[in-house]
Amino acid sequence: MKVLQDVKCGISTFHIRLTYSRVEASIRIQNFVEKIEGCKRRKVDAKNCLDTVKDKSAITGVENSVVSTTEVIPVDEKSSNGLQDNEPSETHEFPLKKVNEPCRLECLCFRTPIYFGGRYLKYSRNVSQTRWIIDEERMGEASIEEIIGGNILPMCRGDSYKFHAAGREDIDVRMLGSGRPFLFEIQNAREVPSELLVKEIESKINSLENKLVRVKNLKIVGSQGWTLMREGEAEKQKQYAALVWISRPLQDEDFQTISSLKETQILQKTPIRVLHRRSPLEREKIINWMKIEKIAGSSQYFLLHMCTQAGTYIKEFVHGDLGRTNPSIGSILGCRAEILQLDVTDVKMNCFLTE
Repeated sequence: MKVLQDVKCGISTFHIRLTYSRVEASIRIQNFVEKIEGCKRRKVDAKNCLDTVKDKSAITGVENSVVSTTEVIPVDEKSSNGLQDNEPSETHEFPLKKVNEPCRLECLCFRTPIYFGGRYLKYSRNVSQTRWIIDEERMGEASIEEIIGGNILPMCRGDSYKFHAAGREDIDVRMLGSGRPFLFEIQNAREVPSELLVKEIESKINSLENKLVRVKNLKIVGSQGWTLMREGEAEKQKQYAALVWISRPLQDEDFQTISSLKETQILQKTPIRVLHRRSPLEREKIINWMKIEKIAGSSQYFLLHMCTQAGTYIKEFVHGDLGRTNPSIGSILGCRAEILQLDVTDVKMNCFLTE
């Protein structure tokens, strides 16, 4: 086509699919093929080829069509395929009779997914990362997915979106610092926002009255956004600040005990609170460093700052999870320890940072 039309051809996210069909001719071809022994046929349901297109009204009639790929054994090889000379000649009729009636043409326009990358911050302890419904009841007042996606999707006039993040935090945990990297995948976008419009989307999200979520460094990225996310996830570290209570007064030597622990290996069994949805495994994790910040006027409450390997269960590391995490803050200090609040203060990934 490129040579015949004498035009340049490049790769684009926008595609046009033309499907030509004629029922009578298709039936004749099918009947002809069925008479040939030794042929190989492969049928592909056209509907399965269009899974990425959500607007089904645009392809009415196409979903019931069948695309056939047929390998026909030449006539001079008929003896090896069991064909006899006395078989009816119409069996070998080829090419078929010319058809002068018009065929049916279906035109389908669609776009491959476009991706938005950035980092989000979460300031509420009642916002989930994704939409969370249990027994038809919403958990939390909103979700990161809906707040950001609800502002991006209308600007792109897409069919739907998918949300991907580099890890996740519990609904009652805030995401602070530089934010958590994320990708939004927009299906079949009819408009690709300009860089200026993307900045307007970011400003709109950040100016919402409830101030639950903030977005940083929002931009359109190619499929290489997946590569950046995967490379960072493998080696990423996360920093936390936890409000901790212990069953005895904090002593001076406790500061040294905690701060002296570097690159400490811990063993964590799957926490009891997630056993209903996670496999019962034992994981090795690394606590890179820790330090205690004393709270004025309190002897049993303190802030615990720490940096850990991604995937560490921080809540269980503090209270021990009935001995399923070892060591824990409780076992290190030799007392009962409980975590009251938790914040993620940084996600160490070179992904979607300020340029």
